[in-house]
Amino acid sequence: MIGLLLAGGRATRMGGGDKCLRLLAGRPLLAHVIERLGPQVSLLLLNANGDPARFSAFGLPVAADSPADFAGPLAGILAGLEWAARERPGHPLLLSAPTDAPFLPRDLAARLQAARRAEGADIAMAASGGRTHPVVGLWPVALAKELRSALVEEGLRKVDVWTARYRVAVIDFPVGAVDPFFNANRPEDLAEAERLVALAS
Repeated sequence: MIGLLLAGGRATRMGGGDKCLRLLAGRPLLAHVIERLGPQVSLLLLNANGDPARFSAFGLPVAADSPADFAGPLAGILAGLEWAARERPGHPLLLSAPTDAPFLPRDLAARLQAARRAEGADIAMAASGGRTHPVVGLWPVALAKELRSALVEEGLRKVDVWTARYRVAVIDFPVGAVDPFFNANRPEDLAEAERLVALAS
């Protein structure tokens, strides 16, 4: 499977700019996510808009949103699905995760894949602490055309509205000292993440 790192948002709550390049424990948030997700997938793809050269140090292919109107995470997922279909046709699944979640589970891919198979589901999605995380999901690349139609022709933007059309397996991950899907949306979240780094396994 291909890992899709979502960094296409405008990071308004963080004051704008590339949230994933903010430092946590001396390294960009993106580096933490790559470290967590990279070993679980065949390759990583970054979804980001604007000049991709600013991410060149990470050595990842970059796919911009399509459509390019800041249509939210579904546009990023579509970009990943279409890139995978075009560039890696032998990879039928895409695992998406946000780039502001530095404590992702190290068994995320395995557990989502196992649940998807066990439940005969189309899509598998993560949950923790009583909350579902719609952008942390395992998606069949074959859904690219249907998602493009929903985004472009229907103007659909909410992840859960689209996924409601399919069979979804939701996998609950335990919350220990740190919620594995903690995300740094605001400056105070980033400060909290600094405190949690030492506790995350």
